[in-house]
Amino acid sequence: MHRTPRELRLAAALVEASDTLADDFDTGRQLRRLADHCVELLAARAAGVMVIDDGRAVTLTGSGPEQEPALDLLRAQADGGPCWDCYASGQALAPVSVGAAHAAGRWPEFTERALRHGVGSTFAVPLRGHGRTLGALAVFRSGPAGHPRPDAVPDVRVAQVLADGTALGLGNHDRYARCRTRAGQLQEALSSRVRIEQAKGMLAERWNTDVDAAFAALRQYARRHRLPLDRVARAVVERAVDL
Repeated sequence: MHRTPRELRLAAALVEASDTLADDFDTGRQLRRLADHCVELLAARAAGVMVIDDGRAVTLTGSGPEQEPALDLLRAQADGGPCWDCYASGQALAPVSVGAAHAAGRWPEFTERALRHGVGSTFAVPLRGHGRTLGALAVFRSGPAGHPRPDAVPDVRVAQVLADGTALGLGNHDRYARCRTRAGQLQEALSSRVRIEQAKGMLAERWNTDVDAAFAALRQYARRHRLPLDRVARAVVERAVDL
């Protein structure tokens, strides 16, 4: 089956969005790439991502070539805009004429700045994954107000696919990071237990006593000096302290 360049670029973008299981993964970079892909694939003037938590915008990310206008348009939505409407409904916001919205008094601060930046229409899709809506992705288009591109509906679907892929990748990385943290904690707990057992054995042999008495002395020393038991055990194993 013949694939168009746009379909191939979309496939490459989705592969990139899924590549999140790495220690050096950068969430900010991933969101910027989402905005950049929207500009490239949807012939948009700019795109921006708003991550929302507990009813407030916690992260604003704009596309590279037009990052400042995109960030300005995201900040202009403090009192309402396409991102907030999309986030509240959990559904994609169909293309809106900025001029018509401004004339109707809809999102006054946002539409005024959008017109100033030469944006004629906009739409937004939710950033959602694993049953949660994390925020919204907004796409800003140039051209006369009230004249969105004829293929605007398919473009909304493309933007939603990109947003969903990115959100799933972010969710997977969050789970990966938590698993790595838990594994590190378990490994440290195991290592600590091994050191304590080693210290007990060394003291029992040195004092010619049983391991319970050695452990009692180890614990008493740690309490008296207000030190973690593992730290005292490590010192005994390394022969840095003699109880």
